[in-house]
Amino acid sequence: MSSQHLPMDTLGANGALITHGSADGPGDEERGNAGPPVLFCNHKHHRRLAVCSVICGLSCIGIHALKYSFMAEHARGTEKAKNLSRRAKKWSVISIVTWVSIIVSIPILMALFSYLATLKD
Repeated sequence: MSSQHLPMDTLGANGALITHGSADGPGDEERGNAGPPVLFCNHKHHRRLAVCSVICGLSCIGIHALKYSFMAEHARGTEKAKNLSRRAKKWSVISIVTWVSIIVSIPILMALFSYLATLKD
């Protein structure tokens, strides 16, 4: 597709094609679409993060996150849904951080025990 047939608002200063929502294009303020910022961290009440915490974290803690995520989706009040969503995020982060710390600490502890065993001999 030739660049002569595209509208001018999709072409950048150097003639490169700009897709809407890219960092290269004019901002919302310049286009007159000023509004509240989009919150990507609250998508689906942290359901994806909770599922990742079950798979990639300690699943016993990740199940709590998934439980709070389901409860936040079916909550009747917005304040209650926000509170439950925050809890889901908290438990998800705890699950993943705990799992990563265990994975990182195993080689460190093995090296420490190996060093202590050589000192004993």
